[in-house]
Amino acid sequence: MFDLESFMGMINELERVIDYCFEDKMKLVLALTHSSYANECRDERITSNERLEFLGDTVLNMVVSEYIYKNCSYLAEGEMTKFRANVVCERTLAECAQNLSIGKYLLLGKGEENTGGRTRVSILSDAVEALIGAIYIDGGLESARTFILNQLEKTIEKSIQGTIFMDYKTQLQEIIQKTNEHKIAYEIIEEKGPDHSKVFVAQVKVDEKVVGVGEGRTKKEAEQMAAKSSLENINA
Repeated sequence: MFDLESFMGMINELERVIDYCFEDKMKLVLALTHSSYANECRDERITSNERLEFLGDTVLNMVVSEYIYKNCSYLAEGEMTKFRANVVCERTLAECAQNLSIGKYLLLGKGEENTGGRTRVSILSDAVEALIGAIYIDGGLESARTFILNQLEKTIEKSIQGTIFMDYKTQLQEIIQKTNEHKIAYEIIEEKGPDHSKVFVAQVKVDEKVVGVGEGRTKKEAEQMAAKSSLENINA
């Protein structure tokens, strides 16, 4: 099913895009191999990128943590954790993948291909982590660090400066639903003040249990603040 020779042109193209040339091209191929493709090619004993994804996640967290530690000596541990979470998250990594057109190069099973897998946020973010793992294995920590900072240094700085959009609802969903399909629901429970200066109060529930409450000038802002409250409770 997989023809390395015909795929090599795309591999060379991607290497130019990411500005890294692999000593072992098969490591890059592995980083691009989604589990759906590997499952369809069991007879060929093709392996998915999941192990590389695990490794890449660790390297990514270390490099971003090191950057924040070295460049922000004034930050306390909790603040460093918060700023790192803005960078090492599904949304940010998917944006990185989109900037590099990673979806174009993925090896997907027919089912994922037909249901929009090339643009799916979870698949794209996982692929970036797998790519980081592949670069680390192929070229060492310095190569991985160079790639990570080339792609994410501006995002790290935006997080530290507070200019990055804080999508607390997405962060909460990623954490709560990481291992189990819990039900998350938002509800406006109060409206305060006159019509021209109204304040909304929202609460967020996980499986019918209230886990956070927040206020905002709009319903959406109130929901974001409720999610932020939940994240703070989780990290406390």
